Amino acid sequence: MQYRELGRTGLRVSQLGFGAMRLPMTEGETPRVDRALAIPMIHRAFEAGVNYIDTAVGYCHQDSQRVVGEALKGWRDRVVLSTKNHEYADEKAWWTNLENSLERLDVPFIDIYNHHGLTWQRYVTDVEPRAGKWMQAAKEQGLIKHICCSWHDGNDSLKKIVASGYPASITLQYNMLDRQLEEGIDAAQAAGIGVVVMGPVGGGRLGATSPVLAELIPGIEHVPELALRFVLSNPAITMALSGMSTLRQVEENLAVAADAISLSEADNTAIAAHLVQLKKMADLYCSGCGYCLPCPAGVAIPRIFEMFNLGRVYGLWDVAQQGYEVTGKVPWFPGNHADACTECGACEDKCPQKLPIRAQLQEAHGALTVK
Repeated sequence: MQYRELGRTGLRVSQLGFGAMRLPMTEGETPRVDRALAIPMIHRAFEAGVNYIDTAVGYCHQDSQRVVGEALKGWRDRVVLSTKNHEYADEKAWWTNLENSLERLDVPFIDIYNHHGLTWQRYVTDVEPRAGKWMQAAKEQGLIKHICCSWHDGNDSLKKIVASGYPASITLQYNMLDRQLEEGIDAAQAAGIGVVVMGPVGGGRLGATSPVLAELIPGIEHVPELALRFVLSNPAITMALSGMSTLRQVEENLAVAADAISLSEADNTAIAAHLVQLKKMADLYCSGCGYCLPCPAGVAIPRIFEMFNLGRVYGLWDVAQQGYEVTGKVPWFPGNHADACTECGACEDKCPQKLPIRAQLQEAHGALTVK
């Protein structure tokens, strides 16, 4: 296992971290983490040198923290523990979250305590006047060691939070398909702020088979390995935090993280150039501007084309079909499938690219519907 300095915290952490958001679950009315599968996975990672684990209040039907606490027995002094607090407005609720986390994890203190889902606006309106003071008080009481955050905002905002000097480390999204925060990541490194990447495999998208991406670098046949190496090859990044749900995933990630050098400069140049070309190809189809909305028939046009592009541009057909299938069935992906289109043409009148949306929706439905 290779180790890196987590910004100015003084902590030396493994370049692979264990994300405890996708632990294996039991079936039934009240799903719980399957301890018989999850704890051996976590212990295998610890035994191989992983010394950082991240959880949160709501993960795994609010059972993740308890399982992490159970897995930490006998390991606490060798593992950096990270969790989060999603409360920003109510002081009593914030302290209750912290107290509950300490109880569930069965620890006297938490090493990395994150504002969960921080944005720049939330920092200005909630953290500076209130929640930041609660964090500082908890630190002074010895209940937390380092004030950190998970980040859900754009690059310009990331640079602002870095310039503020507030967080000791930032957990953020970065992968081969989502590189928008690179400037902010570089700024964080220059400021001595640790950078922990969540979603190095694109939230599972890059865990699927893709002949397009698999051929990028000779000798790397599996896209998840390529995705993880891509993240770890960035010197400004401290750690890739992987949400592992099987022992096989643990073993595969451990093998990648054992390397001192993940990708050469030439490899990264080749990846960057190829992804730029793919992005240009994707933009020829649909840029996701959303001007076509609202659709009178409620068709989720940008979402459908996003899934279609994952397949026809990046070769991620399994992920694209799964994403299309859940559209309209979960609250975070609302809207109807393409077969709900009435061909009224209102979307084409508003499209700045003048795309033949009606014809492409029919094509997308045919390609994305699981036969």
